[in-house]
Amino acid sequence: MSKQEVIFRDLGIMDYKTAWDYQERLLQENVRKKSLVYSQELVVIENQLPAPDSELQTQHYFLLVEHPPVYTLGKSGNIENVLINEEMRYMKGIEFFRTNRGGDITFHGPQQIVGYPILDLEKFYTDIGKYLRNLEEMIILTLAEYGIEAGRSKGETGVWIDADKPGKERKICAIGVRSSRWITMHGFALNVNTDLGYFNFIIPCGIQNKQVTSIEKELGRKVDFEEAKEKVKRNFEKVFNTELRDEKN
Repeated sequence: MSKQEVIFRDLGIMDYKTAWDYQERLLQENVRKKSLVYSQELVVIENQLPAPDSELQTQHYFLLVEHPPVYTLGKSGNIENVLINEEMRYMKGIEFFRTNRGGDITFHGPQQIVGYPILDLEKFYTDIGKYLRNLEEMIILTLAEYGIEAGRSKGETGVWIDADKPGKERKICAIGVRSSRWITMHGFALNVNTDLGYFNFIIPCGIQNKQVTSIEKELGRKVDFEEAKEKVKRNFEKVFNTELRDEKN
């Protein structure tokens, strides 16, 4: 199977709403292209010229970004998992958004790698479960490069350490996605040198009595953030059988 080309863009530090709007534009453009493809028979019937093939091809993107402090709540999430009131959030400089992704409450902030793949899954496989498992695998492989043994927790999306040891389970990467016409958006958040104190004001992912961790906490030292991003990129290419083409935003 030939490799899919994916445009890679490092958005640097960007506020959550701007990045969300940007994802939506990319997703909707791909959905528009699919609609053109599906309407080609009608176009021909009406004796109109079909759009050039290049205008009908959906484009894959892989975005990496670092957000200022923000809590985001998934569409099926429970607001009661937010343990901090609006005034306290304002004082601490933490934004809050209700989103259209899956999952519950999570935190994004400095020194956390947030990844947003905008993929046309019809060019890979039409299986959201498999897509989520592949996102997890990409992170598991990345952590293995640091000597961190991570895996999955049954019934709980994301990447965990010691998931099978009651009382010691700790989540290192949250995952929540949205799909429209098999075009994906939203994605994952890997704690690198993240200030984990922000998680004290929420029940992360709505899961009680389980810890959150980071690469820094597991290793007992800070790691090079840019190096971590390169590892994620390389493992994305490996797991999804793609070739990233770096492009300035």
